[in-house]
Amino acid sequence: MSQLEIIIGSQMGGTEYVAEHLDNLLKDQGITSQLHEQPDLNDINLDATWLICTSTHGAGDYPDNLLTFIDQINAQLALNQIQFAVIGVGDSSYDTFNYAAKNLVALLKSKGAKQLLPHLEIDVLADDLPEDTAENWLPELLNALEKGK
Repeated sequence: MSQLEIIIGSQMGGTEYVAEHLDNLLKDQGITSQLHEQPDLNDINLDATWLICTSTHGAGDYPDNLLTFIDQINAQLALNQIQFAVIGVGDSSYDTFNYAAKNLVALLKSKGAKQLLPHLEIDVLADDLPEDTAENWLPELLNALEKGK
């Protein structure tokens, strides 16, 4: 299996826990992964699969730490070589629930990147911990990666 680049968009830090938990689970399974807490396109392997974990800030905006990365994506003509999956972490009581994740999926697809599976929406108001929801979803991602080879 190829390397996973785990890209974090987090305003308050909660989404980092989800990403770090998945990073540990992947490494426990012998899968190489790299966390990017301050993502910069120049530091991210374009030949690896991207797993983007992001919250939504304000009125449906990207978290501050993701803004430079989003600008870098917007500046690209094409990202056809990228395979990606997205996890959105949010609060369903807001009408902009997981907008950053939804908008990021649309942006990457508009650049020709291939989405491996529908994005996961984690609601922090649910009974489960966000890390547990992501852990339960992880086998779906791993299956999609195997099929995408």
